[in-house]
Amino acid sequence: MASPRVDVQIADDVVSSPRAAELRRWARAALDGVDATGDLCIRIVATTEMSDLNTRFRHKTGTTNVLSFAADVVPPDGEGRYLGDVVICAPVVEAEAAQQRKSAAHHYAHLVVHGVLHLCGFDHERAADAQVMEAHEVAILGALGIDDPYRSHE
Repeated sequence: MASPRVDVQIADDVVSSPRAAELRRWARAALDGVDATGDLCIRIVATTEMSDLNTRFRHKTGTTNVLSFAADVVPPDGEGRYLGDVVICAPVVEAEAAQQRKSAAHHYAHLVVHGVLHLCGFDHERAADAQVMEAHEVAILGALGIDDPYRSHE
């Protein structure tokens, strides 16, 4: 089976972000960690675009760190499956990483994994669902050599 295609888009107004290869590696690790398959897109944006998306699709004012837009579409040729898009706000990720005393790369990895798990149908609205999703995140990140993002970093 072919490796999932992970398209990476970095908005022109983003000052810094991880390399596309790293973003792809983290996304594929998330898919592998829950035995899921499918293609997806990761878009790294600045605050203005994320704020606009948050307002248009969640009806919330301001920005956020990550949004997932599940699609679960089979292309007309019947080959593969498109899971959806993960959008990450670079300035928010970097500010949160500094505040939480963790590396920006590790925080990006966590948010990529988190966003991809949403595309795979995981959620954290209810406590039981959150426990399942967080356990997957911790295991996937651990396999990548990244510490538990829910543990305090003080």
